[in-house]
Amino acid sequence: MKYSDRVNMLKNFERLPLPDAEVYYCPRFFSLEESNRYLQELLQTINWKQESIKLFGKEQPMPRLTAWYGEKGYTYSGLHNAPQPWLPVLQELKERVEEASGQTYNSVLLNLYRTGQDSMGWHSDDEVSLGQEPDIVSLSFGGERRFSFKHRTRKDLKPQSITLVHGSLLLMKGPTQHHWLHSLPKTSKPVAQRINLTFRTIKS
Repeated sequence: MKYSDRVNMLKNFERLPLPDAEVYYCPRFFSLEESNRYLQELLQTINWKQESIKLFGKEQPMPRLTAWYGEKGYTYSGLHNAPQPWLPVLQELKERVEEASGQTYNSVLLNLYRTGQDSMGWHSDDEVSLGQEPDIVSLSFGGERRFSFKHRTRKDLKPQSITLVHGSLLLMKGPTQHHWLHSLPKTSKPVAQRINLTFRTIKS
């Protein structure tokens, strides 16, 4: 994709007002019909797993189900994810996000948040295997959840949040992962199950 075409495409996205970052959001990237279809297909076809991580010397189940697909393995939080081969639905979604971002991706991490008590703590996608300024494309299907950002060093900047809706796309680019942490906090409100896919490129 030409640079000019990519710029024009990003004009359809809202750029979030985050200093030291380049984050774009499109709340209705997929139609409602498409979003419902993808949600059901992902629920039925993905090989979901309940992984455990070690916290303070104790093994604890992660507060969500996960799956890893693509061409390369990936290690985060002490877990090594061996790649599972692309499924047709994942290949289809990959092509859609590649067209939107102008980038290519070789892997995807999927998270299934079953209730409002499933969550993701503060972190950044800054592993060495992702390169210096990784492009991370995040798709959301299902229940709406609050997604929060917190600057690593600037205490004058308050944390900011957006609501990720059914069928939305969030694109994090450039220096974002170096300067900002993000999380999906727990909620006591009733919320439908949600699937999140984060497409990325593993370089090593």
